[in-house]
Amino acid sequence: MEFLQNNLIYFIPVLGLIGIIVMAIKSAWVNKQDPGDANMQELAGYIADGAMAFLKAEWKVLSIFVVFTAALLAYSGTVHEVNGVELHSSWIIAVAFVIGAVFSATAGYIGMKAATKANVRTTQAARTSLSKALKVSFTGGTVMGLGVAGLAILGLGGLFIVFMQVFNVVEANSTEMKTAIEVLTGFSLGAESIALFARVGGGIYTKAADVGADLVGKVEAGIPEDDVRNPATIADNVGDNVGDVAGMGADLFGSYVATILATMVLGQEIVVDKLNGVAVDNLNGFSPVLLPMVICGLGILFSIVGTWFVRIKGEDSNVQTALNLGNWSSIVLTAIASYFIVMFMLPAQLHLRGVNFTSLDVFFAIIVGLIVGTLMSIITEYYTAMGKGPVNSIIQQSGTGHATNIIGGLSVGMKSTVAPILVLAAGIIFSYAFAGLYGVAIAAAGMMATTAMQLAIDAFGPIADNAGGIAEMSQLPPEVRERTDNLDAVGNTTAATGKGFAIASAALTSLALFAAFVGVAGIDAIDIYKAPVLAGLFVGAMIPFIFSALCIAAVGKAAMDMVQEVRRQFREIPGIMEYKAKPEYEKCVAISTEASIREMMLPGAIALLVPIIVGFGLKGVFPSVSSAEILGGLLAGVTVSGVLMGIFQSNAGGAWDNAKKSFEKGVSINGEMFYKKSEPHKASVTGDTVGDPFKDTSGPSMNILIKLMSIVSLVIAPYIAVGVMTETKQEIKKEIRVIKTVDSLGKETMDTVKNTIDTLTVKP
Repeated sequence: MEFLQNNLIYFIPVLGLIGIIVMAIKSAWVNKQDPGDANMQELAGYIADGAMAFLKAEWKVLSIFVVFTAALLAYSGTVHEVNGVELHSSWIIAVAFVIGAVFSATAGYIGMKAATKANVRTTQAARTSLSKALKVSFTGGTVMGLGVAGLAILGLGGLFIVFMQVFNVVEANSTEMKTAIEVLTGFSLGAESIALFARVGGGIYTKAADVGADLVGKVEAGIPEDDVRNPATIADNVGDNVGDVAGMGADLFGSYVATILATMVLGQEIVVDKLNGVAVDNLNGFSPVLLPMVICGLGILFSIVGTWFVRIKGEDSNVQTALNLGNWSSIVLTAIASYFIVMFMLPAQLHLRGVNFTSLDVFFAIIVGLIVGTLMSIITEYYTAMGKGPVNSIIQQSGTGHATNIIGGLSVGMKSTVAPILVLAAGIIFSYAFAGLYGVAIAAAGMMATTAMQLAIDAFGPIADNAGGIAEMSQLPPEVRERTDNLDAVGNTTAATGKGFAIASAALTSLALFAAFVGVAGIDAIDIYKAPVLAGLFVGAMIPFIFSALCIAAVGKAAMDMVQEVRRQFREIPGIMEYKAKPEYEKCVAISTEASIREMMLPGAIALLVPIIVGFGLKGVFPSVSSAEILGGLLAGVTVSGVLMGIFQSNAGGAWDNAKKSFEKGVSINGEMFYKKSEPHKASVTGDTVGDPFKDTSGPSMNILIKLMSIVSLVIAPYIAVGVMTETKQEIKKEIRVIKTVDSLGKETMDTVKNTIDTLTVKP
């Protein structure tokens, strides 16, 4: 036990390394599976080449951004004092930023590479059985899940050990520790920055291709989805990889890192009691800082165990049930292990910002986080799954045309915000009641502990979607497409639940980051009675709307170009419709690539620059209000508005998509059966086209937006904290009491007791 206490910090990166090793084993297994015939391999090659072409183009642009930002961070790290106030930073923050950016890009690359290998192998497996197809596609998703979680824990744990040595950290509540944590925020900033561009760029790419392919192929030409004759179909399948796989991988990598970091920042403030000069946690006071990394590291192991339960027996088995079993098993194992870890690591009593709590309270906060994550998944599944009430309501409204389908989808999306927000609100209240702000942060960490499993379930969907596309393009027997469609329909739901999970974690993480920002910036409250703060709140609430508008408009512009190109090829290349000529797939791939790289810049700039403009641009402008307070109001507005927008758009898009897919097996509308190519089906295609940028571009980008703005604010907080004027009011009441006493001889005496209390206002 003593050996474990003395070396616990070194076990953290080892847990990440275990995840990467298992990832490599599973990746090798996927590569050994049968990739099918030459035609299938050729089509899969087009998809893989297109995905790599996009990543290379994106990385070229982002490398310039990384170098420029690293230079600014390096310079800021050389500033150790502002207006007489000492700052705790170092130029090494630039190194942490670059490592975070590289790891985030690598996480996306690992997922995309695994997906482009697994898609064609899933198609081939579907020629045998549904069980085999699920095993290949889910194992491909597991590669990304373990890669993301493993890299995050290895990077955070490894860098933390290095920084403790570099800055000679001996005690948790020390100046050296503050410097180490401040520098470590660079890793999270790099991860979230790349995640935003990867998610937005990938989302624009995939939806531009998808919308263009649907409008011309399915609606105008009347050919099936993923038909080999459609010039945009390769770009569409490439988009599934760069958006839903590489983008999601970078997204949850950033979320994972930000959640752990926010908890570490608050953990560093916790004062651990000492006995005879030794911290009672036997970890020299570092236990609250190390706890989130340990729990998330163990979550990797339990996610690996959870993958063993994802199995089905026959063609009629429920795929969703198998995935849920794997997910719930990893959550339950994490909950059980968390009790023993918390009891082992933390002291009995802890204190943070005037709040006292126990180690058991921290465990209960973790349970709250796990419950919130589970409930968010269940609620999202209800609103987006085939056969459920919300999706069925959209199907029924498709019977009266395109407009009523749109109205139905918007209504479902808006209604779907109620239950998740109530769950989140309850989660925040209960986790805070148990362990204060540290409870909120550790609840988010508990929720994110099974990220490897969540990502495996999420990535399985795009792999199955690609497998169906390859089956269609290869003109394989109908039963193959039926099996891949079964997986794809479940994948739509798991993708929606994954986005709901990401939004929930972002809400809790942003609150923890906000608390960390408030502490570093030296402000004690966000007072909306102050006009500039209220103005910041309104501006912050507006940002998710303009961000979403830019993303959706970008999809619209690129989709218009795609539609024109597909029409041109149908018109100018004779023989396409008769399978006598091959479409020019590469031109459609180029349109999506160029549009996504071009259009992702402005939304990304908003997230990165607005906190800097407010923080530094308004510094000293208002005598009675600091720019830090205004920035706090801005962050509050962004967080609330962004969470609502993210839930609404993701769920509406998911419901529209599964409403459309329901027509493939046939649906009953007012007692009459309708199938593909019917008028209600065409209405559902329109709804899905509107929902595509909702669920795959702007919606899932909301969680990165709110976290990235919080992290940027946290990084600049020490530089704008100077000059914050706060008033401390102390109430004092004047009270005079007359006390009558009787001595032993029966003589009465009167004593006057004065208790003077007044109101003092102290300005530091």
